[in-house]
Amino acid sequence: MRKLSFIILLLSISITISAEGYQVNLQSNRQTGMGHTGAGQSLGATSIHFNPGAMGMMNSQFDFSAGGSAVLSSNSFEAGGIKEESDNPTGTPFYVYAAGKLTDNLVAGIGVTSPFGNSLKWGDEWRGRYLIQDISLQAIFVQPTLSYRITDCLSLGAGMSVVFGAVDMNRAISFQALDPFYQQATQNPSATAPDGQVNLKGNSVSFGYSAGLYYQISEKLSVGLGYRSKVEIELDGGDATFTHDEQIPTFLNMAMAMQGVNLPDNYLFFPDNKFSSMLPMPANLTLGVGWQASDKWFFAVDLQNVRWSAYKSLDFDFEQNTVTVEDSSMPKNFENTMIYRFGAEYALNPSVLLRAGVYYDETPIKDQYLTPETPGTNKTGLSFGFSWFINEGLSVDASILHIMGEERDSTMPLLPGTYNTSAWIPGIGLSYKF
Repeated sequence: MRKLSFIILLLSISITISAEGYQVNLQSNRQTGMGHTGAGQSLGATSIHFNPGAMGMMNSQFDFSAGGSAVLSSNSFEAGGIKEESDNPTGTPFYVYAAGKLTDNLVAGIGVTSPFGNSLKWGDEWRGRYLIQDISLQAIFVQPTLSYRITDCLSLGAGMSVVFGAVDMNRAISFQALDPFYQQATQNPSATAPDGQVNLKGNSVSFGYSAGLYYQISEKLSVGLGYRSKVEIELDGGDATFTHDEQIPTFLNMAMAMQGVNLPDNYLFFPDNKFSSMLPMPANLTLGVGWQASDKWFFAVDLQNVRWSAYKSLDFDFEQNTVTVEDSSMPKNFENTMIYRFGAEYALNPSVLLRAGVYYDETPIKDQYLTPETPGTNKTGLSFGFSWFINEGLSVDASILHIMGEERDSTMPLLPGTYNTSAWIPGIGLSYKF
């Protein structure tokens, strides 16, 4: 069937996940305070996320840690001298870890974390509304883990992840090509066709795994290697809901007839629909080193490789195809990236530990694929934190992270312009062991 040559209504829905935008590195307030290092450190139950192999070196019989953060982010877009800013909801990533010794050498634990997720709201009327109005993405990982200490210096571990994913997105649909019909119907030469909207919502359950090795080179020096697999969030049977002015179908039918395409009067151009798609959560490989420089000072360095090259395209398959709703495939061609992390910890006294860290996080998104769903840019993070030990086993952990994105120009034909992004992220948690 011929398509309207002058009406662009095809739903090429675009949802972008980026390592530096949706990969939330806030899985421990202790570690966030140190630039989110952790692969080369023995962290007790917290090692479930950073390096399962290190959990086998846990000294206590039981270890527990829980906390959360408040992501206060802002994004701006500027083109033609006009600047627009997002009004993002506060993100609330969280973590819960618990681990206990089954034997002197075998440790079992479970972690519940949200390492992927974000909320972005540009608004209903901004100039990029036909690409995105708002999006909410969340992935909660439940990870049972086992770790075994092979020798006094070497341990390994592995875990399985059950991932509960959800996405909710809104974007506007332009009916500008129908303006002449509205002008004729209202006898108003300046009348315009009101925008429509599509909401995409889906949930899934997926699976992944993690593994790690930890080696205590000496009393003061340790090294670790942690791996988290790619997880494919399969959105099968997601809901696609369309809203539009009641006159749109009538005018669309008239426009189609003018093109020589005759459709039934009750033809559904935008039926409530189902869709399938796949969103990848990338694999991560992290090498970490920890150094106890003195009784007071501890330093850590992590090199994290994020395997974004697996994300080559984003495909949508709609259950019902019409002349205005078709399946789509959009190239993404993401590139593998690195995150460089450094952290330091200072023992102020037996009850207080002070922390500071810095990291540099590369974007996987090329200029021609930069879109407002996640205005990806290279980012620098500066963090500070502390732990206050109420007693020998119980502590309060707090952190503050400031993320500064580099200004970046998009060459995307649909919406060229300049993006800026930044965030302040306070966090607090509790740790307990015995």
